[in-house]
Amino acid sequence: MNRTVIVTGASNGIGRAVAKLFATNYYNVVIADLDAENGNSLQDELLSEGRQAQFIHCDVSDPKSIQNMVKETIKRYQRIDILINNAGISEFIRPDELSVEKWDQILNTNLRASFLLTREVVPHMKKNEKGSVVNIASTRALMSEKNSEAYAASKGGLLALTHSQAVSYSEDKITVNCISPGWIHTGDYDKLRDIDHEQHPSNRVGKPDDIARACLFLADAENDFINGENIVIDGGMTRKMIYEH
Repeated sequence: MNRTVIVTGASNGIGRAVAKLFATNYYNVVIADLDAENGNSLQDELLSEGRQAQFIHCDVSDPKSIQNMVKETIKRYQRIDILINNAGISEFIRPDELSVEKWDQILNTNLRASFLLTREVVPHMKKNEKGSVVNIASTRALMSEKNSEAYAASKGGLLALTHSQAVSYSEDKITVNCISPGWIHTGDYDKLRDIDHEQHPSNRVGKPDDIARACLFLADAENDFINGENIVIDGGMTRKMIYEH
């Protein structure tokens, strides 16, 4: 029986690349997203290639929606092995203009959802006597641009949540790791400028597949000695000292 992966925010961007890579590696893939149009499109694309995929509508900021999505996953595939907590939102708002409602929306989507999703899938992973959770954070958990307080707090919280859950679920043989992407371009890559690439020590801007390959690596049961870790994938940018001259 193929293993099953849930990828949140899988209709577009990084999540879409993650879903496609897992599907081509013979996983049952649940595309969990609010975007039904692109989610169903991806589902149909993968099914046409002979892969196993199912779009399930899910608002990760809503606990009941999370519960329903997990129930639908079990109904469809009978098991859950991997969870990729990728869904997230960001807005740049001056801190003195950031409303409580907007703060809660960002934190609930980016941070609380990962806690609730992981808690919801763990009982099913325990039945398999192993499992893997990958949280998608951001290099913004480690450094900031101005007016990004809510987003930075949510991603910083994911780093702490990751190592906490790794310890809590250790007896269940469930690993919990985190990936912090840097600049991952989800638009037209050919429109990027030379300076965009050259400022990276790796001499290029990142692509969604860079993150997808890391997710697949962490999901491999043979890599279970990597646990509670945050892997920064940013072309070396956070290791670069930048001064204005």
